[in-house]
Amino acid sequence: MVPAARLFGPAADEACTEVMAVGGDDEMIAAAAGLLRAFGAAEDPVAEQAAGLVKRITEDPGLQRVAQLAEMSGLSERKLQRLFSDYVGVSPKWVMRRARLHEAALRVDADGPASVDWAALAADLGYADQAHLTRDFTATLGVPPTRYAAARQ
Repeated sequence: MVPAARLFGPAADEACTEVMAVGGDDEMIAAAAGLLRAFGAAEDPVAEQAAGLVKRITEDPGLQRVAQLAEMSGLSERKLQRLFSDYVGVSPKWVMRRARLHEAALRVDADGPASVDWAALAADLGYADQAHLTRDFTATLGVPPTRYAAARQ
């Protein structure tokens, strides 16, 4: 981790404070982009492409396989892996897994823990079975889905 002032000079501290003071994520991203542009950073179309693919994954629960993303994007699976490695820091499969687990947690929150059909949820999210969802959920969130659901009551 490198302090912003070391990279951009003393004005960076005030600019970073301004970025952190805005309301939501979109405003924060816009403010940070403006900050970087003010210091001479050029826009990177490949970074925009990577961000668009991540957004697509997180907004489309039906997008569950890297092969689907490759077909949709017109990139080979290997090119997607390199793009994500270079610009996102994790694989597309990791992002998809994370998005599916986030969707599972959102459904528990929305439907209420008592009404969750775990087998149906696993199938909806593209898991082979409920046990696969349970393993992924537990490994990522640290608790089994039923314990997570019980804590939401």
